[in-house]
Amino acid sequence: MATRGALPPGLPAKVVSVPPNMTLYVTNLPSNKFQKEDIRTALYMLFSTYGPVLDVVVLKTMKMRGQAHIVFRDIQTATQAMRSLDGFEFFGRPMKIMYAKTKSNAIAKLDGTFKIPTAAADVKVTDLQQQIFNAPVPGTASTSAPSSLPPKPPTGGDQVMADAGTSDRGTKRIREDEPEESDSDVAMEEDSDDE
Repeated sequence: MATRGALPPGLPAKVVSVPPNMTLYVTNLPSNKFQKEDIRTALYMLFSTYGPVLDVVVLKTMKMRGQAHIVFRDIQTATQAMRSLDGFEFFGRPMKIMYAKTKSNAIAKLDGTFKIPTAAADVKVTDLQQQIFNAPVPGTASTSAPSSLPPKPPTGGDQVMADAGTSDRGTKRIREDEPEESDSDVAMEEDSDDE
């Protein structure tokens, strides 16, 4: 196994200390003039000319403003894109590109080494969340506390209407205040608002 010796002359220590990676770290991006999705789309279109891009992460928080991570499928295309686009003017600003320090989550998921962050694993679940997520499936019998809702009507078969036994059911009633001449072609009276 080879050990690292002295740095070759002419190379800054920062470049050599980060090993080649499939994820590129891009800085000096415009952050105030453009929407995050517009920058993400433009970066994807630019970097995908060098090879398949798996993910583009652009954050506009105060800490990550003007920075992005571009994830390639392999190291060769990431290296080619970095060498070609370092210093490329992107929306009026020269990009600074280097290898990312760590492997991205997209690559970790592909090669099976992804681990859920410990902060997400130690989340406390409140009583309300427990009630919501452990609620019975709709349509099944509930064994929890009695509900204040009325009971459901029995299913299956036809329901008998309350007025089924009356004699005026199904007969047309005539209005008593209007004559039966409603079918004639009489023009409606015009109301004038000019008065």
